[in-house]
Amino acid sequence: MKKDNTDTMIPLNVVQLEEEKKYSPDYVRISAASAMALRLKSGRFSRDFKFGGINLLLNYEDGCLSDCGYCGLARTRPGDYEDQSFIRVDWPLYETDTVIDRIARYKEHMTRLCISMVTHGSAYQDTLDITERIAKKVETPLSLLVAPPTLNRSRLEILKEAGADMIGVGLDAVSERVFFDRRTNVPNGSLKWSNYWDVIEASRDIYGPWKVNIHTVVGLGETDKELVDIFYNLRDNQILAYLFSFNPEPDSRMGNYPRATITRWRRIQLVKHMIEKYDLKRERIEFDDQGNMIKLKDTTFDVGNFLQTLDGGTPFETGGCPSADGEPGCTRPYGSYRPSESFRDFPFTPEEDDLKLIREELNMKDLLK
Repeated sequence: MKKDNTDTMIPLNVVQLEEEKKYSPDYVRISAASAMALRLKSGRFSRDFKFGGINLLLNYEDGCLSDCGYCGLARTRPGDYEDQSFIRVDWPLYETDTVIDRIARYKEHMTRLCISMVTHGSAYQDTLDITERIAKKVETPLSLLVAPPTLNRSRLEILKEAGADMIGVGLDAVSERVFFDRRTNVPNGSLKWSNYWDVIEASRDIYGPWKVNIHTVVGLGETDKELVDIFYNLRDNQILAYLFSFNPEPDSRMGNYPRATITRWRRIQLVKHMIEKYDLKRERIEFDDQGNMIKLKDTTFDVGNFLQTLDGGTPFETGGCPSADGEPGCTRPYGSYRPSESFRDFPFTPEEDDLKLIREELNMKDLLK
């Protein structure tokens, strides 16, 4: 109640006095690229290419309750959660139904949808709610990038029944040693390597071969050997590995941590591709005592010819969930680099000038000597 200038008592709707709580499931954040593709935000990419991989991120007042040392959404990162960037790009906030209506409107351009969970008590139920809303209106394939602490086998089964066709797990750290350093032994830690692998294995059982993917980040303190080991492990279990290059988030605990060199990054991309497509044998990869990859020994195919073509640039394209026709569906532009930088991974097929630069960055003569 308040008085007007005639001293008459006027009732007020207290709810109207409070700022509307714009939280999931009724609101989601979407990547800046997704907002552009859905005509919710103006802008353009540095190069023209088709983009239809829409990424949705759950939003809460208290944000993500995990505290990973490298993440822009970490619990102890300074600033308000809604103002924080994620993988160094903005994630504007929109009504969930508005986003879904736009997806339906532009469905012919949509290639893959993904809901990204955060570690939060409401995340599972809200993800289920949004999954069901999407399934009612569009047929674009839907992935879930899950938060393992919020899930179990039963919940994974329910999410599949609701319409999710792929599960992604942001393992990020490729060894238990690095996982502990970056995700467990932190101010508000508690994430467990074993819990992540329990969810990975359950997802593989429920969703099937090549329907589970693992995000792996190059540059968190892992060795080349640890990366190579997980590539073989995932391939042998028919689980996809998607690569990200660590890109420091300002004010995060790893905000001043050095990135992987471009040469190391390119070589990891190349070797991962050789393992997955050409069955590169472990014994062909030589490491030093610190686990650094120092040499590729004589291989079972013509490396010289391969380096001339680089498989058309495929090893250096963004790894992401496929579209309904099996082509790349989620290309995450700027997921591993700033818009002002050269592409670390390509959301389109690299052109000849790109391949020329990649060959220089690989410095393969040194690796093949």
